[in-house]
Amino acid sequence: MHAWTAAVFMASALVLGSATHAATVKLSCAAVGQELELCKEEAEAWSRKTGHTVQVVPTPANATARLALYQKVFNERSDAIDVIQLDVVWPGLLSRHLLDLKPHTGGIEHDHFGGVVANNTVEGRLVAMPWFMDAGLLYYRRDLLDKYGLKVPKTWADLATAARRVQEGERAAGHTAMWGYVWQGRAYEGLTCNVLEWVVSFGGGSFVDQGGRSTVRNDRAVKALMTVQSFIGTITPPQVMDFGEEESRAMFQAGHALFMRNWPYAWSLAQSPDSPVRGKVGVTVLPKSDSDGGRFAATMGGQQLAVSRYSKNTAIAADLVMYLTSAQVQKERAIKGSFNPTLWPLYADRDILKANPFMGELFGVLAFAVGRPATVTAARYNDVSEAIWMNTRDVLSRKADPTAAVRKLDDELLRIGRNGRWD
Repeated sequence: MHAWTAAVFMASALVLGSATHAATVKLSCAAVGQELELCKEEAEAWSRKTGHTVQVVPTPANATARLALYQKVFNERSDAIDVIQLDVVWPGLLSRHLLDLKPHTGGIEHDHFGGVVANNTVEGRLVAMPWFMDAGLLYYRRDLLDKYGLKVPKTWADLATAARRVQEGERAAGHTAMWGYVWQGRAYEGLTCNVLEWVVSFGGGSFVDQGGRSTVRNDRAVKALMTVQSFIGTITPPQVMDFGEEESRAMFQAGHALFMRNWPYAWSLAQSPDSPVRGKVGVTVLPKSDSDGGRFAATMGGQQLAVSRYSKNTAIAADLVMYLTSAQVQKERAIKGSFNPTLWPLYADRDILKANPFMGELFGVLAFAVGRPATVTAARYNDVSEAIWMNTRDVLSRKADPTAAVRKLDDELLRIGRNGRWD
């Protein structure tokens, strides 16, 4: 074991179970808070069931730092971690270091949402099992839609019409800080998530297809960007260009926006006792284009579990992964921690819905989840994402024409991917 690895475990590893058990599995599954506590509880349950020991490895809370840690361990071909927690955009990047889990699943992957299973499959190998998931949602003020006699929008045109009407009406009544629609426009991964939803919802593809080919140079992608460009300064505040998730949520939760695009975490905060919009919020799938080829789309987020190829106990580690991603454990996590299951049958579970009525509404959104082009672009995904959000910001700030920006993005994707040769 490398000196760095030994130091980490001697200093901070948490050992669960008896040292006399047949094998020790080193698990990296969370950083802090309730997520870590649930991970430890679930690992202890597996340990009691199997007689093996689980060593919970502390990792950085920051995703970038956690990825750097994993890459260091893998580059050393170390057995420092047997089971690792992966962000949804990492399977393609780390796939060569991960065990194929298909021989260990018994076919249960077919009960998980298909989009996340496809995301975790690289060249036919299932390199990670889905654990819990997120997807982009449209939040809306039910009370204001009712007040103005409006329906929940199904298309972007419907959203724009409703946003203008409510914004104008509320401002005329004295609520001058009111806006129609807020989202994430800052120069970061969050904007890429928004752009993916816009372009897919117009039928413009997902930037890079499974064959590694750029798909963005098309009129539907141009129309998607033109549409959102028209929102800035009309129904969306110009300062959205500096908004991340929390800035968007702050404006919406303060009662200053009719619609918001955000992740599921914002639901419980909107319903907190001190929230000005408590009991007034609904969620639904994000809109689509009203033209042919339009479809509902929600960028997929979430976490997966994988087994390192360098583990000395790959079969036992895979058994731990299958236990932690099982229906039993996912149900427990949904009830105790409001983690969204990746097993679609659980969205009809009465106990889960009693604890989280919101999840009944979420099911319809998760069915439209789409993955970012991270699996196919692998180590170059960060460059791809940066190209997407940089060119989009040029359009939104009116520094670039949408058609020219789409052509430029296509050229950059071809360069980054070496004309489709991403490996």
